[in-house]
Amino acid sequence: MKRGSLLLVVIACAFILSGCAAAVIGGAAVGGGTGAYFYVNGELKTDYPSSFDKAWNACEKTVAYMNATDVFPEKEISKGTIQAIIDGERVRFVVEYKTKDLTTVSIRVGIIGNKSASQRLHDKVAAYLSE
Repeated sequence: MKRGSLLLVVIACAFILSGCAAAVIGGAAVGGGTGAYFYVNGELKTDYPSSFDKAWNACEKTVAYMNATDVFPEKEISKGTIQAIIDGERVRFVVEYKTKDLTTVSIRVGIIGNKSASQRLHDKVAAYLSE
């Protein structure tokens, strides 16, 4: 009986550790600026190979282009948040400095998140960054 329990514990640990390893590998993919999008807890997040200020400006232009209302920007040295209402939904952009030419942008649409709406906003941010 003890051998069966030990085997069960070993198998459970293997599953847990393999899940953690996948998360670390996924985090490394984002950190490398591969252009990969990650949808976690209702936020669609990616890294852009641009400065913090350029990414911040692209997010501001996106908010303006979408005719957002109730816009509340909060910008600090290495992190900024823009909250607004777009198409009747609460939207939050979080812009975070990673390195001189790498910035993470996360977008959440609605209370629980909307992946397709977040992707549409990311597409607009990317378009402004490529100008």
